[in-house]
Amino acid sequence: MRKSGTGGLVYSTEGGRMCPGCRKPAAECVCSATPAPASGGDGVVRVSRETKGRGGKAVTLVRNLKLNATALAALGKRLRTACGAGGTVKDGVLEVQGDHCERVIDWLKNEGWAVKRAGS
Repeated sequence: MRKSGTGGLVYSTEGGRMCPGCRKPAAECVCSATPAPASGGDGVVRVSRETKGRGGKAVTLVRNLKLNATALAALGKRLRTACGAGGTVKDGVLEVQGDHCERVIDWLKNEGWAVKRAGS
């Protein structure tokens, strides 16, 4: 059985693409403009390297960026371009393919972020 609150309108001939969150046309969407919920933290961006679950390949993770989804994606694009690598944004965490911790830390400090290296 389908729950009544899930799913819904994706495209309308009147308004075009519809936002699944607020159910308004994509041009009038209000849910992407809302900031990400602030979690209790010290406001310092954490940069770490991880290989777990990736077949032994290193990935640089950037956590605690207090940005909404759109701004986080734009920052991720600029950061990946600066590193010359690919990557993605998953659950508010920026992932950059490869071991680029020092380069990412330097780049974020130049952009004005408070940054710390996490892990060993």
